[in-house]
Amino acid sequence: MSPMSPSQQKVLHDMVACRTAQLGGHAERCPPCGCERYAYHSCRNRHCPTCQTFTKAQWLEDRNAALLPVPSFHLVFPLPHELNPLILVHTRPLLTLFFAAASQTLGQFGQQNLGGQIGCTLVLHTWDQTLGGHCHVHCVIAAGALSADGARWIDANPHCLFPVRALSTVLRGTCLDALSQRCTTGALRGPEGPADRDTPAGVAPRTTHLRDKDWVVSAKKPFAGPEQVLDSVGRSTHRVAISKNRLVDVQDAQVRCTSRNRRQGDRVQTMTLEAHAWLRRVLLHVFPHGCMRLRHIGFLANRCKAQALRRCRELLGPPPDPPARRVKRVAEWMGQLTGTDITRGPECGYGPLLRLPLPPLPYSHPTPPPIWDSS
Repeated sequence: MSPMSPSQQKVLHDMVACRTAQLGGHAERCPPCGCERYAYHSCRNRHCPTCQTFTKAQWLEDRNAALLPVPSFHLVFPLPHELNPLILVHTRPLLTLFFAAASQTLGQFGQQNLGGQIGCTLVLHTWDQTLGGHCHVHCVIAAGALSADGARWIDANPHCLFPVRALSTVLRGTCLDALSQRCTTGALRGPEGPADRDTPAGVAPRTTHLRDKDWVVSAKKPFAGPEQVLDSVGRSTHRVAISKNRLVDVQDAQVRCTSRNRRQGDRVQTMTLEAHAWLRRVLLHVFPHGCMRLRHIGFLANRCKAQALRRCRELLGPPPDPPARRVKRVAEWMGQLTGTDITRGPECGYGPLLRLPLPPLPYSHPTPPPIWDSS
């Protein structure tokens, strides 16, 4: 087994220290009744299965506020499993390449089929229900486009946005052309193996057969509305691979967790793995520093989003513009999601509670990762 990367070591260290005295916290005391409770800080690592619940809720609220009063479509762009070994070695450049290919494909179809600029949110996943490798991008797209001059809104067919066979063909060509160019220029090398496989010339032949393979892009209209799709993909925007509620138990060096069998009608089943095997599967989906899993393209891109959305709503008419974005505090989110006011005492209801900071306990930092010579 290959040694852990610095990113993987940091993820494990943060997950172990999350919500413990190692990260410090605060005590909340109720002066009238003397009740006291402790709250420790979270690690806020984007890979942690217990962190960033309220960050995700704020993200969903912002995304729902940007939805237009038009139908939406949910597209899934997958990558063939034959590319998984190469992605494990070159995670950041290949996932960036995949994002760029998906964005270019959607932008091209928006111009050719609708004659304007589409708006799309893309979320990258690299795992399946069993924590295996399965790279795919979820796309939530408004059914329409803004003309190049911004003078009109172009409605799309509410039952079929783009032909999926043509999408699959263009995505395949765009991805493989970019991959071939990187291999030819020597920007990518193959996984560890014989010397001839580590050369660019040894990588390219293993991807040429993918041009003859069908890349299956799925597209459907979200029957429960775009809010339901955003909520579904939003569960993985601020954490990776698995959530805490899927863990059944951990004992005797074995981890039991639930998964859905897609081939048997999403039947929920229990999967048992050795602890080291489970950790290995989780670490496969740790993203390198700076590798993004969330992007917006078209008129939802950050550089033009405010002005473009305002123009789209003017062309579409009512409803009016949504209220201005407001970042909520954790206490507000807790009250909205659970109905509990965490600023008041749990017994007498007195509030606000008196907060006393708790300094973090001293702990040893993890062993510095070795520096690998890439020459």
